[in-house]
Amino acid sequence: MYSRSFAALALTVAAAATPLAAQGQVRLTGAGATFPYPVYSRWVLEYSRANPGIEVNYQSIGSGGGIRQFTDRTVDFGATDGPMSDSQIAAVRGNVLHIPTVLGAVVPAYNLPETTTRLRFTPEVLAGIFLGQITRWNDSRIAAANPGVSLPNQQIVVIHRSDGSGTTYVWTDYLSKISPEWMRRVGRGTSVNWPTGLGGRGNEGVASLVRRTPGAIGYVELVYAEQTRIPFGLVRNRAGNFVEASPASTTAAAAGAQLPNDTDFRVSITDAPGPDSYPIASFTWILIPRQIDDQARGRALLEFLWWAVHDGQRLASQLGYAPLPQRVVRLVEQRLRSVSSGGRPLLAPTRRE
Repeated sequence: MYSRSFAALALTVAAAATPLAAQGQVRLTGAGATFPYPVYSRWVLEYSRANPGIEVNYQSIGSGGGIRQFTDRTVDFGATDGPMSDSQIAAVRGNVLHIPTVLGAVVPAYNLPETTTRLRFTPEVLAGIFLGQITRWNDSRIAAANPGVSLPNQQIVVIHRSDGSGTTYVWTDYLSKISPEWMRRVGRGTSVNWPTGLGGRGNEGVASLVRRTPGAIGYVELVYAEQTRIPFGLVRNRAGNFVEASPASTTAAAAGAQLPNDTDFRVSITDAPGPDSYPIASFTWILIPRQIDDQARGRALLEFLWWAVHDGQRLASQLGYAPLPQRVVRLVEQRLRSVSSGGRPLLAPTRRE
């Protein structure tokens, strides 16, 4: 149903404000994360059905590329699953807002055709596999979490991202929290020096490599695992429960996030507390300037994002994402209203959904 290639998505979508349509077509460009590509493409399609007037071109190139192109000002908006660092924000002189759009989960996807029982993974096993310390599927540490499951005496082939990736940031953020050795040796980031494994470009590339490689394990966004029908495991959370990734368990992970009214939304929800929380979950963000020179393009972008965090949320769970909690939506409204051009806000302060 959705393209999983790296080709640009170029779809005509609508202006939510009539004055924009009267001025002619507005063209917006964006680039970045592959993690939210399925829901972003669906949003563009739905928005276009109601309101012709805006052309949106979004390139699914990875979070690192999205941050880079936003910083270079070659796009109207970037998209990332790993928030910009303080130094990256300083490089754009603070002219950036992180706008959360949906929540998603990253899952350990694997290729063991003869093992039909859904595997369970402990934090220690995941860290051991990606550190290159657990190298065969019948290792006693994997068997201990999967009693009664026949595990093959087969080499584990680790698959990771080769490009700058917010999905990698989420995965390594989690491993850094649960494994002091991982934090010391590798750390967290959109790109890291992997101790072992083969690289694939994008969620699409990792999913493809896992699917083609017997004995493989990799990490992909839940939607990509479901679309490609790759088995993925349950992960033991902080409460000691093995939890399957789903919109509900992702929402549970976000429930404990503490967001003050002045939040910049750069918050991590991996390894979240709670008995039902899936432990490898995250917000995904669109990056927009606080101050936009072109009023027509700026207003078009804000109207589209306003629609996305309201009407667009009903599509999230259909595609394997979790919608934003209502408190987060209200905070996003405040941020969108704060965007200005020439010292004047681009959205009316009375704008309501």
